[in-house]
Amino acid sequence: MDYIKRIRALREDNDYTQREVAALLNVGQRTYADYEYGKTRIPLESMIKLAKFYNVDMNYICGVSDVKVHFPNKKGK
Repeated sequence: MDYIKRIRALREDNDYTQREVAALLNVGQRTYADYEYGKTRIPLESMIKLAKFYNVDMNYICGVSDVKVHFPNKKGK
């Protein structure tokens, strides 16, 4: 599963609308929809925001791994 399918699955599994996730990323709903359809590449900063938001590591959100691991926290914070 690539990141396009993964970000949509995460959104739907958590019952968020495209509009809600777009607001989190400070983009319009149409832009976010383009991310999910693969028409526009999602910026790395936005991928990191989504990983933090859904509390999954980047390997999972990018489709490298199918194992959900929590987003890593910096030690001491």
